[in-house]
Amino acid sequence: MPSQPDPRPFAADIAAFYDSVPDLTGRTIAVTGSTSGTGRVMAARCGERGARVVLLNRPSPRADAAAEDLRAAGVDVVPVACDLQRFDSVRDAAAQLAELLPDGLDVLCNNAGVMGLPDEATPDGCDVQMQTNHLSHFLLTALAWPLLQTAAERRGQARVVNHTSGARRGPTLDARYLGRNGGDLGGDGFPGFGKWRRYQQSKLANLLFTYALADRIPATGPDASILSACAHPGPTDSGLQGKTSAAGGTRLLDRMIIGRTMKVAQPVEAGAMGIVRAATFPDVANGDFYGPEGSGRPGPAVLLPPERDPAAEKLLWDASLETTGVGEFL
Repeated sequence: MPSQPDPRPFAADIAAFYDSVPDLTGRTIAVTGSTSGTGRVMAARCGERGARVVLLNRPSPRADAAAEDLRAAGVDVVPVACDLQRFDSVRDAAAQLAELLPDGLDVLCNNAGVMGLPDEATPDGCDVQMQTNHLSHFLLTALAWPLLQTAAERRGQARVVNHTSGARRGPTLDARYLGRNGGDLGGDGFPGFGKWRRYQQSKLANLLFTYALADRIPATGPDASILSACAHPGPTDSGLQGKTSAAGGTRLLDRMIIGRTMKVAQPVEAGAMGIVRAATFPDVANGDFYGPEGSGRPGPAVLLPPERDPAAEKLLWDASLETTGVGEFL
């Protein structure tokens, strides 16, 4: 029986993709979770094309080192402290952005994520995965909206790009995961599937947020030139799997889930192609979703069919407003 071709892009395909990224001179792109993984790749590659890159990371020696490395490579970087496990830190970061970016923000890439963490509450009382992966990004987007409006007015367009994953597939959204119920969402008992259900809900939230936001952007007026888009990386060797193991993900189920991903994982440069495409390519439309085709397969980032769930999108929007305390947003 003939072997199937490997769908993972070769080095030449990856290089050709990044060579096709448009000139970003004069644009400012903010990326959460840019110390490593896909966020680090996006920061470096967009910086190479001339963008000013705002690095939104939790304060740490790793964050300092990432900023210095990118600066040494010639990237115009602006580090801003932002701990996504604390809403007050997100509010402080948004206030800093308003001071630092009087000409606006062209792209907000909500990339940061954690995976397979225990059933624990953040200081705000939320599930650690849901707050890090979705709720704090929802809050950051709402607070940064005036900066996106400014960029759209002055340069014709601005974008919000969310990063989901293949783990989004599964049960529809459950409001319990969006509330202040951290530490009370099923625990981590044998066989340990609870942490992965919480992760699935958070990554589903990333995609639903994209659609809910896209629908609320008016067709006319000052917000009409702001786009909401999403991407998923496919199975990627991003370093996230090692962080899961370090956080206690050593049970058989954890090893099976991580091992299955790593067996077909593509390089992180390939995994970042979706968010880079959604953030920079001129043909992106409001509500677009990019990533490898198929379920659990690597490959180039292509435009994917919509995965809409209007009831879940409304639930997510309403619950996110309440939990983050945003009030009115669009």
